[in-house]
Amino acid sequence: MTMLQTQAQLFMAFLRIGLFGFGGGPSMIPLVHQEVVKRHAWMDDEAFADVLAIGNTLPGPIATKMAGYIGYRVGGSLGALNAVIAVIGPIIVAMIALLSLYARHGDQRWVQGMGQGVVPVVMVMMAKLTWDFFAKSRASLGWLVTLVMGAVAGGLIYWLDVHPGLVIGAILIAALLRPEPHHTTRETDT
Repeated sequence: MTMLQTQAQLFMAFLRIGLFGFGGGPSMIPLVHQEVVKRHAWMDDEAFADVLAIGNTLPGPIATKMAGYIGYRVGGSLGALNAVIAVIGPIIVAMIALLSLYARHGDQRWVQGMGQGVVPVVMVMMAKLTWDFFAKSRASLGWLVTLVMGAVAGGLIYWLDVHPGLVIGAILIAALLRPEPHHTTRETDT
């Protein structure tokens, strides 16, 4: 595949994400997963989860961070720029158009219904992504560890109001500092 074809694929993938990512950055994550892991196989589920985790610890919109990193990984610096422009372009145009429409017709029922109609779709997309990550975590860590980590993270985030980036950062640091398990092999005398 030529560099031009790769850049075209990157642009189209992230343009689709920008066009159909209703509800903001978090709702785009399932779309990024679909394009990057399932459609183009630019990375596997594990690498995608790592990019998502690290992206959540950094400031700024998750969709642009993921587009920038994945674009760079697939197509270098030009790929990063290409993917970011593709994902934010539709958002900029839509915001200008929709805010103009809302300014003129915001009191109309059909305008208010547009926003309300998207919420259930975004909810289903987020639920599917949550289930996919739960299944992956269960497969690698087991039921008990997955449920305990989920409960502890949920408690820290929702009841103690700890920022999710700090929780993810702490988990990443703990994983980095965890000692490697030692595998012992028995040598046989011949």
